[in-house]
Amino acid sequence: MKPLRIGIIGYGFMGRAHSNAYRKVSNFFDLEYQPVLQAACARDEAKVKAFAERWGYASIETDWRKLIARDDIDLIDIAVPNNLHAEMAIAAAKAGKMILCEKPLGFDSKAAEKMVAAVTKAKVPNMVWYNYRRCPAVVLAKQLIDEGKLGRIFHYRANFLQDWTISAELPQGGAALWRLDVKAAGSGVTGDLLAHCIDTALWLNGGIKDVSAMTETFIKERKHNLTGKVEKVGIDDACAFLCHFNNGSLGLFESTRYARGHKALYTLEINGEHASIRWDLHDLHRLQWFDHRDEGVVRGWRSIHVSDSDHPYMKNWWVPGLQIGYEHSFVHQVADFLKGLETGVPARPDFQDGLATDYVVDAVLASAKSHQWKKVKQVKQK
Repeated sequence: MKPLRIGIIGYGFMGRAHSNAYRKVSNFFDLEYQPVLQAACARDEAKVKAFAERWGYASIETDWRKLIARDDIDLIDIAVPNNLHAEMAIAAAKAGKMILCEKPLGFDSKAAEKMVAAVTKAKVPNMVWYNYRRCPAVVLAKQLIDEGKLGRIFHYRANFLQDWTISAELPQGGAALWRLDVKAAGSGVTGDLLAHCIDTALWLNGGIKDVSAMTETFIKERKHNLTGKVEKVGIDDACAFLCHFNNGSLGLFESTRYARGHKALYTLEINGEHASIRWDLHDLHRLQWFDHRDEGVVRGWRSIHVSDSDHPYMKNWWVPGLQIGYEHSFVHQVADFLKGLETGVPARPDFQDGLATDYVVDAVLASAKSHQWKKVKQVKQK
């Protein structure tokens, strides 16, 4: 095996999810490259040291620039707030490092364009952590669509619902709550939750042509953890938008952090001329399938338990009938990235795919602000 020395920036939720994937991937997938947890980086020395010891990183840094400058690092993993992505990624590209970056790719599409330009110029392998593309049931949906089993697509609908920001006492900003700070996050649910829905939609159903959106910020002011002052909230708490896909189908998307009773309800449904599919993150190992071509007396929705060895990724795990979970999507993403290095066929979504999602996000926010339909800037096809 060839060692691939990882330097990760950030030790939060995503830092743990990524680290777990690096540790597990070689146990379950036969790959030419093996991740080596070389260094973890964050500003808080005590916390990053504890993180490194728990996950098995050989060393730590408190300055990301020093991490990128190290000769014993092959790949930089960016798992920090959105406003830091571009500077880190551009510096890593200039240093010739491979890059895996958390979503959304950029603080906005302008930042993402610079990131794409940097990795293109440096010719370094890159990928964005849109992990839901790696859930076996979603990959199966992709296969069924690409095989033409749904026929012409008429509708795509998705939502991502949470309820953790309803309390007006919840502050904004700081290490744990940066997603509520517009200066760190760029946007609210649109760039955080809907970005996942958009990326999956672009992968399954192709590009989006235009959008009509509305957003709402329900709690207008919150105390800021960094300043101690009550400040205006600049993010969107909820967003819904309509869209036209380039293939002529219609899209309906909704996301909120104010849906009491929902912690992470991500669902998608696609309706085609012959068949429909439906997927729910809460039941992520199942794909719901309806085929109008079935004989009438037995026609109806069926639930496919995606756990057989001929289902995507599943031959690498347990015996048929035993399911896997959320964390495995990250393992699959690392496996595909490493296989891409081995075969020379890059894994996706790469930075250019991340830019396509950022273009949709920006159009959605612009539409909500103007109360008008907005065209989505298109990424040049590869």
